Amino acid sequence: MLSKKTKYGIKALTFLARQEGNIPVQIATISNSENISLKFLESILLTLRKNGFLGSKKGKGGGYYLLKKPKDIQMTSVMRVLEGPIAMVPCVSLNFYEKCADCPDENTCAVHKLMIQVRDSSLEIFRNTTLADLCDC
Repeated sequence: MLSKKTKYGIKALTFLARQEGNIPVQIATISNSENISLKFLESILLTLRKNGFLGSKKGKGGGYYLLKKPKDIQMTSVMRVLEGPIAMVPCVSLNFYEKCADCPDENTCAVHKLMIQVRDSSLEIFRNTTLADLCDC
């Protein structure tokens, strides 16, 4: 299940992508528009800033803004930063692989085979979807 952190992060990024001229937007404006708790949104935007998606400006006229064009922000990157591994189980993760303690042989494990298909399908969608696709920018 998608976490609220990721859901709200995508909503905030989409809101920022729709702004004309890429001008800084105050957190309160995003919070009110997208119905996201201000405190929670602050944490999410800070994570996105630390990971190179957003810039920020302090003071009057300050706020957050996109550092990249929406067409250059792939959902795989956003998902990994906010949600963590895309794979549902660690034994099929490309970036966060861990062997499952209860599985003697991944090659014969039915769950492993199924989850590879799920991972690959999810990755295909996330790789081929950008922020521009989500906001029609």
